Amino acid sequence: MVRGLVFGVTDYIIMAATMVSSVLIGVYFRFSGGKQKTNEEYLLADRNMSIFPVAISLMASFMSAISILGGSAENYYYGMQFVVINIGVFLVMPITCQFYLPVFFGLQKTSTYEYLELRFGPNIRLLASFTYTLQMLLYNGVVLYAPAIVLESVTGLDRFISILVVGLACTFYSTLGGMKAVLFTDVLQSFLMLGAVISVIIFASVQVGFDKILTLAKEGGRLNFSNFSIDPTVRHTWWSLVIGGFITNLSLYAVNHTQVQRILTVSTLSRAKQCLWWSWPVLSILSLCTCISGLAIYAVYKDCDPLAAGAIITTDQIMPYCVVNAMRVVPGLAGLFVAGIFSASLSTISASCNALAAVSLFDYVGRWCNVNPSHVPWLTKLAACTFGLLFLALAFLAQFLGGLLQAALTIFGAVGGPLLGVFTLGMFTTYANEKGTSVGLLTGMALTLWISFGYPRPPTLKLPISVEGCPLNITARIIPEIDASKYFYMYRISYMWTSTIGFIWVLVIGSVVSLLWRQQQPWQKAGKSHPDPELFTPILANILKKKNNQKKSLQTDTNKAH
Repeated sequence: MVRGLVFGVTDYIIMAATMVSSVLIGVYFRFSGGKQKTNEEYLLADRNMSIFPVAISLMASFMSAISILGGSAENYYYGMQFVVINIGVFLVMPITCQFYLPVFFGLQKTSTYEYLELRFGPNIRLLASFTYTLQMLLYNGVVLYAPAIVLESVTGLDRFISILVVGLACTFYSTLGGMKAVLFTDVLQSFLMLGAVISVIIFASVQVGFDKILTLAKEGGRLNFSNFSIDPTVRHTWWSLVIGGFITNLSLYAVNHTQVQRILTVSTLSRAKQCLWWSWPVLSILSLCTCISGLAIYAVYKDCDPLAAGAIITTDQIMPYCVVNAMRVVPGLAGLFVAGIFSASLSTISASCNALAAVSLFDYVGRWCNVNPSHVPWLTKLAACTFGLLFLALAFLAQFLGGLLQAALTIFGAVGGPLLGVFTLGMFTTYANEKGTSVGLLTGMALTLWISFGYPRPPTLKLPISVEGCPLNITARIIPEIDASKYFYMYRISYMWTSTIGFIWVLVIGSVVSLLWRQQQPWQKAGKSHPDPELFTPILANILKKKNNQKKSLQTDTNKAH
């Protein structure tokens, strides 16, 4: 493990400038405009944001520091097959714009889960919002853990201290800024992320030649795009990445409260759709650059792998190791890289604090307590601060989840798939009821969490690595061959299928239970003979509107006849 490495003056200046800039943006929006005195401004930026910062923010929401660290390690040790997931992400955009976004935008609710109470009832709303809270707590533990790896690798600073310092800084910043600060810091921090990744590619290109990067990657088996296996236990295939990636990202962009809340910061549905569409090319560019950076690092270390040589202890440390080991000859590059990681994590955590504060106030406190309206903005900021401190505690558990990228996608697959199933049942069917969706969500969550975190599970097999070019006193770690077939089958299923399994399970079980276990729907309890079309996806909404108009027309004709 690399220890004792310290920044130069230039690195510290870059780091300090980045942190100060991010904080100043938060401070600026705290004392400008409406000064974050209302929840409408603090949580939704007064719903008047421009397209550009929202589109960038949608990209930076979930794959920030994790994208850089986990993505580069993924392509270094497992090959470039993972880039295929961008096809699945692309398919998400038209589906979200056409079927899910119009419902949320039409309702204009602060909490996404208010929809579930309108469609099903109060119990499923609380259950789903609690599930979302669990998902975001786990995810942000990973996000906070990511920069701690960088600090430990670059400066030798103990991981415990790293998590504590970064976590407290994130909590302070997220409590101050409000949604406007979150969106605008995302723009700054996204450029820093991209700059950090591109600097790795440029340095490797100068050192070994850009043409040789792809040549060496091909010789090392890293350009592996041809796995079309239908075996669900194969970690990455075209089917798992396109289908599993589609469902996982659909759960993020279509129904995840953090994303929906950001989309609702613009004034019209048309602008909201533009935000989504513009976020895809930005995300794809960052994803592709991250993939290439992993191959570039492989070209540098193909003859002396740092993990096999014992220089690092986890795959996710390969990029920061390259920055401080091979690139430290260029003043400022290490500082730029760590600034990119830090700023990305700050943005993600601040947005999550903001989103969870909204859920807490509207789904929990607002339901159970009579709060003086003048106290609500302060309670919202207090909730954001509290969640920041919770992220601190959970960050220490993230190291037990495996690689960062896989850990993040595992969390979203296990929780996001079932939640997507609940919203889909609500928007695409009229027969689904609260009892059916509740049973579907609870059993679906139990299934996906069991599949995701059941133990023991077989280790992930890496592509061949070498230590032939290392000093003579370095010998590769001997990794015994593992017979994966000896492990329980469900624990061998690729993490990329988890979201799809949870999604389909909730749709099937929720439908069956709803049809067998009938109950009054909210509109029936309210004495209405038909559901509100605004609660359904546009195609079904139009059908319901036509039926309602036909009933009204028939009723009018009947009244005239009498």
